Amino acid sequence: MNSADVEKLIHSEIEGSKAIAEGEGCSFQLTVISEQFADKSAVKKQQLVYACLQDLISSGEIHAVQIKAFTPQQWQDKNPA
Repeated sequence: MNSADVEKLIHSEIEGSKAIAEGEGCSFQLTVISEQFADKSAVKKQQLVYACLQDLISSGEIHAVQIKAFTPQQWQDKNPA
């Protein structure tokens, strides 16, 4: 499993999202930006991302995941141009 594959998977499962995956093998740090995270708690945001990866986690192909999830506005506020 590589970071590009993880990014594609998340993008295909969370419509309109942008995923930035760092890491390789079975351990990844993920930053996911999506409007679908609006009005959701941090736990609910992470659950949405975990749902995309559930099969890979269950199979052991992915072992460790750190998730940072933002709405586009939260991401822009955190990373001003």
